[in-house]
Amino acid sequence: MRAVTVREFGGPEVLQITELPDLIPAPGEVLLQVAATAVNKGDTHQRVGNYPPPPGITDVMGLECSGTVVAVGADVTRWKVGDAVCALVAGGGYASQAIVPQEQVMPVPSGVDIVSAAALPEAAATVWSNVFMEAALSSGETLLVHGGAGGIGSFAISLAAARGHRVIATAGSTDKVATCLELGADLAINYRDEDFVDAVKKATEGRGVDVILDNMGGSYLDRNLKALATGGRLAIIGMQGGTKGELNIGRLLVKRARVIATSLRPRPIAEKGEICAQLVDQVWPLYESGAIRPVIDCVMPLSEVARAHERIEAGSHTGKIVLTL
Repeated sequence: MRAVTVREFGGPEVLQITELPDLIPAPGEVLLQVAATAVNKGDTHQRVGNYPPPPGITDVMGLECSGTVVAVGADVTRWKVGDAVCALVAGGGYASQAIVPQEQVMPVPSGVDIVSAAALPEAAATVWSNVFMEAALSSGETLLVHGGAGGIGSFAISLAAARGHRVIATAGSTDKVATCLELGADLAINYRDEDFVDAVKKATEGRGVDVILDNMGGSYLDRNLKALATGGRLAIIGMQGGTKGELNIGRLLVKRARVIATSLRPRPIAEKGEICAQLVDQVWPLYESGAIRPVIDCVMPLSEVARAHERIEAGSHTGKIVLTL
């Protein structure tokens, strides 16, 4: 099979396509002939040596993919050869074949083509598990999404808006602010020109927001807490602004707020399987009805993986970058 490997940690130039032995599914596993994969920020961190795969997981990058089932291991009951699927993987998406636990395989939603489906699993699983499962965004509540034009942010806006929530987003350019509004945000803030805390307070008449989906981490910790309403929940999914920040415990207590930090990749198969099952039940129908759609920045062949990484790191993308095989 063809796969992207890293000869040494470094810039995008270290990515290379090599030939590796074909894969054989073990009991409970599904073998996919991969049609497409998508690029995530975690891939760029892995490439430079800062995000190693969990123990026992291939060091071939790629956290999601789509394709066709070509073989199944013993005890697989959910899938059969020929099924068109997409999958959440802990690694191995950047290859012409991928091994996936059957619990983490999902059907391609009706109305979504198999290439675009590669862009769904990671963002959908991240947003659903954090915003709706962990932070329990409920009817009538408001969500603040940081990085609203990125792969995860764009999905979070679309999904929350489609489910009837008020959505506020931050982005770093006029064009990206416009994109957030097009996706369904009620308010989009250019964080380079305006303090998001002030803007949130003004938009909510001083109340604050109920849930924040945060990709920044340390540098936003204090401001996020200021922007939360009483009983609010801060879900941290990234550390683009550093790993450390000062937490005002007094403010946390007064607001009766919660800080949640999660990582999807190392979760046990059973937990990922539950997330995937809820996606198929709760989110896939929104794709099938046309209420939401995949947000694709561009589609490139796998041979241009280095250029895709450059685009992700430059922050010039909107939505997901998809690589075809």
